[in-house]
Amino acid sequence: MLFDLTDLRLFILIAEHNSLTRSAERMNLSLAATSNRIKELETRFGTRLLYRESKGVQLTPAGHTLLHHAQQFMQQVEHLKSDMQQYNNGIKGYIRIFANTTAVTEFMPEILGKFLARHPQVNVALEERLNHDILRGIQEGTADIGIVAGPVQGEGLQILNFSTDRLVLATALEHPLADAPSLPFIQTLEYEHIGLHEGSTLHHFLSKIVAENGQRLKLRIEVRSFEAMCRMIETNVGIGILPRSAAQRHQQTMQLSVVELSDPWSVRERSMVVQDIDTLSPHARNLVEFIREQTAQGAEDDALIPGAMARPAKAGSGKRA
Repeated sequence: MLFDLTDLRLFILIAEHNSLTRSAERMNLSLAATSNRIKELETRFGTRLLYRESKGVQLTPAGHTLLHHAQQFMQQVEHLKSDMQQYNNGIKGYIRIFANTTAVTEFMPEILGKFLARHPQVNVALEERLNHDILRGIQEGTADIGIVAGPVQGEGLQILNFSTDRLVLATALEHPLADAPSLPFIQTLEYEHIGLHEGSTLHHFLSKIVAENGQRLKLRIEVRSFEAMCRMIETNVGIGILPRSAAQRHQQTMQLSVVELSDPWSVRERSMVVQDIDTLSPHARNLVEFIREQTAQGAEDDALIPGAMARPAKAGSGKRA
């Protein structure tokens, strides 16, 4: 082999500290042994990895490449240790999922609850990430399954579409836009908005849309969930853009008007992203199929509900929402 795990750990420490001496101390190695290990690496790879300077060391371009792969490799080693430890605790499977905001807050909790009830020896790690971080996580192998919305381009990845949602406008019942049959997003920009927190996928997506149109979003308040967003909208603090599935769910318990957006980008395909479904663990493949089955069943159930988008009656109309 060109290297061992000690070489990789040592090289990562050198990159972090820019020092052979401090890295040697951290690894409990002598300075001479540390220097020899780096020299052997350079000999084996046939290229210089470090620039040795009076104030320490700096990575060469080849050194940066080695660091990138070393970090990925050590991450996989840690995942391996974690996965194998699960077996000592009676767990037979571990699935890592990176997902966008809607998936994490809206439909994955219910799906995972059902899945884990059927598979008690499986553990799942679900993390909220932006789309580009999700794709990078799948490419680098730090996640098994990615769940994204909207157009997806990931070289060398398999993209599995499993459902469609739509972004809509939610307003208070007395808001001027409440009775619009549909409207373009740009017409909402003169009003104050309620939005998700800055690190959310939806916030990132809408900010990009606004910037591309040379406009500004009047964001009055940022919240952490669609429920908090809808409660603010209900009290007419502002209006908000959110997935129709979330709007419909909260419309059942809150006084909200839901208005369709006419923009083509409002239709959002949901997709699962994997490196290769055939190389996923059996438990991860089972989860992929379970998600597709559950979302397909949910779409059929929604189609059977009449007037799913009907607005609650306004106060004073004598009707109950």
